[in-house]
Amino acid sequence: MRTLILFLLAASVAFAQETRRTTTLPSPNPADDAKPNSPQVSDVYAVSGHFDRVVVLRLKYKTDLLAGMQKMVKQENIRNGVILSAIGSVRGYQVHQVSNRTLPSQDTFVKNPTEPADLVSMNGYVFDGRLHPHVTLATPDKVIAGHLEPGTEVFTFAIVTIGVMNDGVDFRHLDDKSYR
Repeated sequence: MRTLILFLLAASVAFAQETRRTTTLPSPNPADDAKPNSPQVSDVYAVSGHFDRVVVLRLKYKTDLLAGMQKMVKQENIRNGVILSAIGSVRGYQVHQVSNRTLPSQDTFVKNPTEPADLVSMNGYVFDGRLHPHVTLATPDKVIAGHLEPGTEVFTFAIVTIGVMNDGVDFRHLDDKSYR
């Protein structure tokens, strides 16, 4: 009986690493969340440009994936870009996903600093030097996907490929939820 209790206690500690927290994001201007769609903003529009160059980043063991990417975006003077791909592995992760359907938006943050995972893919954008990466991670038991957050630490290595857009490209409204 004592062995069973010790096993259950150890198992509960091992599985208690993942945490989830949901939060409503404060809007810089709360009135933006209540405003209707504007007929002056097209339902769909395109931004055309071309890649000036492609930058491949390699991150080593125990590097924070997001912080490393931010450092290199600044160092490489990447103003606007497209995150094309990524592979590697992580020692633990933190991501968030949207978790409601009405404004203001809510996000659920999922964190497990002790669960290793393969970095299966990444895509996203660099908007005026600001990263907006989405990741897909896989463990033997599940797939985790969402917006990359600080605290996702590289295990073996990570390779991230960014297509750097030409200077004439204007990405300023692409991820602005109030531009509608």
